[in-house]
Amino acid sequence: MSGTLIVNARLVNEGRQYEGDLRIADGRIAQIGDGLQARPGEEVVDAAGRWLLPGMIDDQVHFREPGLTHKGDVASESAAAVAGGLTSFMDMPNTNPPTLGAAALEAKYAAARGRAWANHGFYLGASNDNLEAVRTLDPKTAPGIKVFMGASTGNMLVDDPDTLDGIFREAPTPIITHCEDTPTIDATMAAFKARYGEDGLTPAMHPDIRSRQACIKSTELALSLARRHGTRLHVLHISTADELALFERGPLVDAAGKVRKRITAETCIHFLRFDRGDYARLGNFIKCNPAIKDASDRQALVQALLDDVIDVLATDHAPHTLEEKQRPYLQAPSGLPLVQYALLAAIELVHEGRMDIARVVQKTAHAPAQLFDVAQRGFLREGYWADLALVDDAPLTVRREDVLSKCGWSPFEGTTFRSRIGATWVNGRLVWNGRELVGSADGQRLEFAR
Repeated sequence: MSGTLIVNARLVNEGRQYEGDLRIADGRIAQIGDGLQARPGEEVVDAAGRWLLPGMIDDQVHFREPGLTHKGDVASESAAAVAGGLTSFMDMPNTNPPTLGAAALEAKYAAARGRAWANHGFYLGASNDNLEAVRTLDPKTAPGIKVFMGASTGNMLVDDPDTLDGIFREAPTPIITHCEDTPTIDATMAAFKARYGEDGLTPAMHPDIRSRQACIKSTELALSLARRHGTRLHVLHISTADELALFERGPLVDAAGKVRKRITAETCIHFLRFDRGDYARLGNFIKCNPAIKDASDRQALVQALLDDVIDVLATDHAPHTLEEKQRPYLQAPSGLPLVQYALLAAIELVHEGRMDIARVVQKTAHAPAQLFDVAQRGFLREGYWADLALVDDAPLTVRREDVLSKCGWSPFEGTTFRSRIGATWVNGRLVWNGRELVGSADGQRLEFAR
């Protein structure tokens, strides 16, 4: 592979912004410096003062393969991801069939080979009856073990207390949890049906049916189990201000770069860009679990990222077809396609003066790499893989016809972002040139340094 020299960039890395050049050779960052001179055969890219970031590492996506590929698949959704500057993803196990054992896990890696545009890891799922698979998981083969402590599809709701205790006691990797209390949700749903009738339920009721009480109760249970067993726990998609008091404030890693927190938290981009007032306009298009809640929650979540209460910013990318989303509230599935515009939506917080670009990089690249022990990715460091995103300061209006996800729509349609992704490199190869995909789908299996 011929090398690439990116000059006149504004590099963003480890809390700093600085002018410099970056050389790519053999898929890796070979040199970072100032005034680097091109070598014979090198392609030179003039960044002209634009931000050069480590690509986003998304710790939570649902790419729908296997079994649900009419909504999306590894090829289509990873294509959308790299168009959005997202260079690595970690995919969830609630597929059909679910990923509940080592063989199913390896089958997903095999299916992604040569089809995934971005680097990839796949979670092992937990169920009420696969404790042995959890216990014997090779920790180098998966970013973590996903536990649905709330409603889920198929055989993936873990509600047996003894099984939950065993999972938290035996897990050889971080445990990743979806925290919503199913009995609380079921009771609230029954009350709403009794009051309004099934035909009277609307998307605007979703944050009350999938209530903050359901989130708090389940999150408290997960944290109590983790503290009992000393488990490394990562709670996904925090959606309420109330839950924030349950988590430790402070940096994720110590001065030596070692993860210091045993319990960490993540929120998602849609909780920062939408709130209850948007249901009237978008309806089922922002129906997701847990639910998008109040404007006060939205503001508190942004502050929690600034205060290092929330450690990671992700997507929970979960595509559904337009037809599915246009069904009545009860029949419409929950989930939003987000990978193509998530990083731009996060950078919009920078334009609004609510967050600096180094904080965005910390939460979308550095922290997920550190938390999941991702080997040699997530930073602009010599010797690391060259997973990079170049950000153009030019407006981008989201149009349905530009959406690369197989579902073909975005909740951000009509939104104008003040930046766009000018180029994305994965493993040193240009895969997005600001207008279209280029090259081939050569994403690598993520390695976990454990």
